[in-house]
Amino acid sequence: MHEVDSLCDGNVPFVFFFQSKNVRELRNILSRDSFSYPICIDTEDSFNKLNRFPDVMTFQTFLVDSGNRVKVIGNPIHNLSVKELYLKELTGMKSNPLPVTTVHPDSTEYHYGTVGKNKKESKKVILHNTGKEVFRIKGVTTSCDCMTVEYGWDEILPGESAVLTVKYKAEEPGDFWRTITVYGNIPEKSFTLDFWGTVKK
Repeated sequence: MHEVDSLCDGNVPFVFFFQSKNVRELRNILSRDSFSYPICIDTEDSFNKLNRFPDVMTFQTFLVDSGNRVKVIGNPIHNLSVKELYLKELTGMKSNPLPVTTVHPDSTEYHYGTVGKNKKESKKVILHNTGKEVFRIKGVTTSCDCMTVEYGWDEILPGESAVLTVKYKAEEPGDFWRTITVYGNIPEKSFTLDFWGTVKK
């Protein structure tokens, strides 16, 4: 939202609809986080019933124009390709595509083993640029807030490697499976890596 505000001089309004029976808790959360954007608390789920939104939350975020026509659908937070579509639609900017290269991780699956509840574990992911062009990372998304990814680089030269540090904070006891998605100038535009393990009871 801050990025859109800076690119569009604050001329793009955001509206949030929340379906919740617990209005007090929702108001407390919004107040705690100093949330200043317009919201509608829809206790009867009327907005959803009227529009019949998809059950998948990814498709419950969309951009509409001044005539209320939907221009882009999808969650720009969890998919950087969708974010690019939003920004292109809002700003009219067209970017020249980067030459593609090939990147291979040292593995596609990473096992954390057994993790204590509320403990943090990390894994190193090594990315190898096996192509002939510079790899430029556009960003990384995670399947849940319990995963964070750290890296201090923007590009990998041909024939070289770089490291992502993927941290997991244990949640409820039991088996878990999470993913991260890496975006950049590769033919598929992104690739996904799996992380799994067990949280100790």
